[in-house]
Amino acid sequence: MKMTARLVAIAVTAGVAGIGGLALVAPALADTVTHPFVSTSTGPHGMGGGNGMGNGNGMGNGRGNGNGNGTGMGNGPGMGDGTCDQLDITAAKGVLTDQQRGALASLAQEEQLAHDLYLAFADRYDAMIFDRIAVAEQRHLAVLRTLMERYGVTDPTAGRAAGSFADPAVQATYAKLLAEGAKDQKTALGVGRTVEQTDIDDLQRALTGLSAPDAQQVYTHLVAASKQHLSAFDAWSKR
Repeated sequence: MKMTARLVAIAVTAGVAGIGGLALVAPALADTVTHPFVSTSTGPHGMGGGNGMGNGNGMGNGRGNGNGNGTGMGNGPGMGDGTCDQLDITAAKGVLTDQQRGALASLAQEEQLAHDLYLAFADRYDAMIFDRIAVAEQRHLAVLRTLMERYGVTDPTAGRAAGSFADPAVQATYAKLLAEGAKDQKTALGVGRTVEQTDIDDLQRALTGLSAPDAQQVYTHLVAASKQHLSAFDAWSKR
């Protein structure tokens, strides 16, 4: 599936060691914000329509046709592909420590690393999951940028071309994961799973000791999003 101007790549300036580099530990905060996912019933692979993930086993070769929260019909298991609505931050601004400000910048870098990898995989493979989750990662980065603006944190992802990173560690990590995912589609799906699990772990660590309501809202939203992405990668890996 070749990418066109439908997606605009934004990239990372400074880095994390590996993908996750936050030295924080924390439980995820439950039920702070919902994260609606929408699966579309268009495209060659067929996906369940409506909110949430289609969890049944869709059979047949037709286009996706699921209704509401039911199962997707089409060429394989019904599943959401990571498309999500942009979060509107409704919680109040709080106070971030210097460590928490650094964590915010690192989380933005992780979202951009994921975004750029999925764009590259979408160019290589005919699996729409990469296309759709890349769009979701772009939205996740946008909401983190809103937080950075609120707290006066310099955005380390601004002004870089896709796949180009100022920090050598991030550049090396991107190159390693890109090369691994270039082996075949199944391996690329495994890379996506690794990226999402790392995001979940780092977001949960970043929630430790965090008192700022708006940051809590955003991070909890992104944990839910990454869990949905992880499930989608798992489902596609079994196709």
